[in-house]
Amino acid sequence: MTKTGADLRVKASNQGARHKARRTAVQALYQWDITEQSADDIRDHFIETEGSKGVDTAYLAILIAEVPQHCKELEKALEPYLDRAVSALDPIERAILRIGSYELIYQPDVPPKVVINEAIELAKVFGADHSFRYVNGVLDKLAAASRR
Repeated sequence: MTKTGADLRVKASNQGARHKARRTAVQALYQWDITEQSADDIRDHFIETEGSKGVDTAYLAILIAEVPQHCKELEKALEPYLDRAVSALDPIERAILRIGSYELIYQPDVPPKVVINEAIELAKVFGADHSFRYVNGVLDKLAAASRR
């Protein structure tokens, strides 16, 4: 069965909404990490402010709820591929790596290539000059190990 132009536009629109959800999740999880506010409060605030901006709020809510809930497991999965302790990572890189590792481990419907590409783009926008390379290397190794 072939996809129509309308089907492809809907799929592209959904991908854009998910990209916006990931972008917003980086900001929310950075706030959670730095301020130690309740993830529920942060989620509610971001859903309220971002809901009308084309963000996939359902996916955003999942990321903001699930990443903190699985944080220890995610960090343990990342550790073999890091060159320093998780606590020594830049908070933005930490948020991006947590989201990427969550998607690789708990969202098998999202292809690893998409997870890694999205993380690279987020690191280019929010991270230090060359942090996208670091994020790429870490998530590429985690993807190879977790998605065999």
